[in-house]
Amino acid sequence: MGLLVFVRNLLLALCLFLVLGFLYYSAWKLHLLQWEDSKYDRLGFLLKLDSKLFSKPAPMFLDDSFRKWARIREFVPPFGIKGQDNLIKAILSATKEYRLTPALDSLSCRRCIIIGNGGVLANKSLGSRIDDYDIVVRLNSAPVKGFEKDVGSKTTLRITYPEGAMQRPEQYERDSLFVLAGFKWQDFKWLKYIVYKERVPLPTKAKCRQCQVDSERERRQKSGPEIQSASDGFWKSVATRVPKEPSEIRILNPYFIQEAAFTLIGLPFNNGLMGRGNIPTLGSVAVTMALHGCDEVAVAGFGYDMSMPNAPLHYYETVRMAAIKESWTHNIQREKEFLRKLVKARVITDLTSGI
Repeated sequence: MGLLVFVRNLLLALCLFLVLGFLYYSAWKLHLLQWEDSKYDRLGFLLKLDSKLFSKPAPMFLDDSFRKWARIREFVPPFGIKGQDNLIKAILSATKEYRLTPALDSLSCRRCIIIGNGGVLANKSLGSRIDDYDIVVRLNSAPVKGFEKDVGSKTTLRITYPEGAMQRPEQYERDSLFVLAGFKWQDFKWLKYIVYKERVPLPTKAKCRQCQVDSERERRQKSGPEIQSASDGFWKSVATRVPKEPSEIRILNPYFIQEAAFTLIGLPFNNGLMGRGNIPTLGSVAVTMALHGCDEVAVAGFGYDMSMPNAPLHYYETVRMAAIKESWTHNIQREKEFLRKLVKARVITDLTSGI
């Protein structure tokens, strides 16, 4: 009799253990499914597009915790920061600022606009409407002076890479932040020289004789600082001075390049390396950044109409649309489809109706 009671109790205990184990396993699986279905990773970075604006943003700029961001740690530029730790650490130790201005950070609702460089922006008289936004983002060396009626006079962020940066100090807006979009490791090295106000070393003649000829021609045509020739990994001459204090300089979070390319536009992954047709334009990267950090996003000056070959390519020059050639790095058609989806879903507003 005692043996039967023991066996019964043992079976009950075993059954209870199995039930608890099943419940625990089910809860664990449910947690995994919920995690897999989540829109955000463990660091709060968006994993997939939603019809609504992003409510849980990735940080706009790299800060001193950049080594902890798993989404960018395992990728080399332009999609991450692998191999750049020392350069980035040196830059951030000098800038010591990783956010927007205190006034912009305190806003409960941030209205942002990204200004493209397209000729569609000309003669639209949108200047005052553009200046009404809290954050006005401009790209590369697109000028403001002389075009205020159409493009506004306000600049909050100027996002660029070395080859796209303004060459002449007087072109820079006094109250704007200079933001580097690092597409290659040389870009971070260049920014370190800029931040520390060190001389950017010029390449030797043996490295790039023709580049020096081109650079000398450009130097004679322009007044201003010395210009580095298109060598040492640069495809175009770069300025050797940016008239900004270290506290006015930021590094764009490479996550936005990664997300724009692979998650939003759907460009070829190419093992996470820069390759043919898998680099998003700076405009799409800036839009991706704004979707994370702004409550309302608009664009102006976006879109190229190839059916009008004689239309101006950019709002600030006479080059025509016909000058556009197939891009090795960008997939303009895929980007246009991505931007059109955002406009159609009313995620962004296109003031110039060029998309």
